[in-house]
Amino acid sequence: MEAIKKFREMIKKMKAYQYALTIIGWDSNTEAPRNSFERRSEMSGYLSKELFALRTSEKYQETVKVLYANLEDLDDLLQREVKKAKKELDKIVNIPEDEYVDYMKLITHSQIVWEDAKENNDYQAFKGNLKKIVEYNKKFALYYDSDSNPYDTMLDDYEEGMTSKEYDHFFNTLKRDLVPFVKDIVRKSNHQYDELRSQSYPKEKQREFSQYLLDEFAFDKKSGLLKESVHPFTWNTSPEDVRLTTKYMENYIFSSIYSTIHELGHATYEQQVSTDFDDTLLNGGTSMGIHESQSRFYENNIGRSLAFWQTHFKKFQELFPEQSQGYTALDMFKASNHVEASLIRIEADELTYPMHIMLRYDIEHMLMDGSVDVDELPKVWNDLIEEYLGVRPKNDSEGVLQDVHWSGGMLGYFPTYALGSAYSAQIYYAMKKELDIDQLIKDHNIQKINLWLKDKIHKYGSSKTPKELMEMVSGQKFNPSYYVRYLKEKYSKIYN
Repeated sequence: MEAIKKFREMIKKMKAYQYALTIIGWDSNTEAPRNSFERRSEMSGYLSKELFALRTSEKYQETVKVLYANLEDLDDLLQREVKKAKKELDKIVNIPEDEYVDYMKLITHSQIVWEDAKENNDYQAFKGNLKKIVEYNKKFALYYDSDSNPYDTMLDDYEEGMTSKEYDHFFNTLKRDLVPFVKDIVRKSNHQYDELRSQSYPKEKQREFSQYLLDEFAFDKKSGLLKESVHPFTWNTSPEDVRLTTKYMENYIFSSIYSTIHELGHATYEQQVSTDFDDTLLNGGTSMGIHESQSRFYENNIGRSLAFWQTHFKKFQELFPEQSQGYTALDMFKASNHVEASLIRIEADELTYPMHIMLRYDIEHMLMDGSVDVDELPKVWNDLIEEYLGVRPKNDSEGVLQDVHWSGGMLGYFPTYALGSAYSAQIYYAMKKELDIDQLIKDHNIQKINLWLKDKIHKYGSSKTPKELMEMVSGQKFNPSYYVRYLKEKYSKIYN
């Protein structure tokens, strides 16, 4: 079919523009000189304009239309790809080109504005950009479907098939079944390991331990690399080029350890997607929730396990002999699972983490329905975190300004963090039926865990929906009770 050939050619060209924009984005977040941002914003805007023109061209629209009308004649993978193409087209075809280009310039520029605002504790400096980002997202969602809740459209961008109604049910389940337990554990928590956690750990030694972790987790360094950034993230163009960052804090060792392991989860997923999907719309992880399930699995189910510290405490002692003196692997395990009502999401413990996501979900909900204005966000944020966790930020840098996501226009992304953690628990119990996870960690054989995940999840890229994958990997639909069970089992044992 001639339409298939045209479709393949146009997708390949779009991929080339996306490749360039991805590399620019990586550079912007890692080592680009400060004075480069105005020019790079202009160049990114130009590339985005060209990409937008390709994605909305009459030729592309007509090609997708022809293929969509003949779905029954296509194989399953091409059907899935054409459906994705049709959905993406429907979401952007009604957006005026000038608005799209202005928006891409806005989010490119907002990265540095947010960084400065966070560093200077100056919400007012970022507020104007955020207001425009919220307005654009709401407007674009309504262009796609003027009759639907715009927030549902945004949520679907990151987790296919998920709506605010489903998320409301999920978060209400956590509030009912988990929150009382969390509050009980927080009351029992103590500061026994504060010194171990917050001694001075030289950054160079932390970097060495992060590189050691890359090897232990079987990360392919010929197809990826690790750098440092203000906010840890993973960026990829194909399985052969997967890059991750971490954050080093001299007075908080677990920041770099668990940022590195978390991002290794994302990176391993991307490195194990089949290269058959490189020049298709099915490359990369299928959704942010499934992606987050992988990062949280590696970070928590592996990295915060007793088996992990029994295996790697020796290396830790080698790099930090003074700081680790008098401590054991069991101490490191307990310290890494310390529960505390904290202010910073990326440094939150596994148990209180979903509280941070509920806060952001509630705020995004209110921003979208208009019940809260951008001007009110600092107070709303502070009030909610005090309600959920009993702590209140001293300034906006540790409050509303702490996350990078909104500066990049990623409204609807945050809920996938909690969803991903819940997915990971269900995946964990399914894996335990087939693998002795703790023994594999002790045997320095995380590669076998990687391969299990590749076979069950990673290799499929975006060719399966999140709901299909969850049924394939666990034999049943997503069930949040596994998440509650996992957390209660683990922390009941740790806190007696």
